[in-house]
Amino acid sequence: MLLTIGIILIALWLVGFIGFHVVSGFIHLLLVIAIIVILTRLIRGK
Repeated sequence: MLLTIGIILIALWLVGFIGFHVVSGFIHLLLVIAIIVILTRLIRGK
């Protein structure tokens, strides 16, 4: 039972570790786009 839980936790950790590196670039891109949109709205005065 403990071996199964350990294997599942290690597998989930590996998926999260690999997935985070792929998704983190996309999240940063979305943050940059959001900041640009907010700045353009502030500059235009809307």
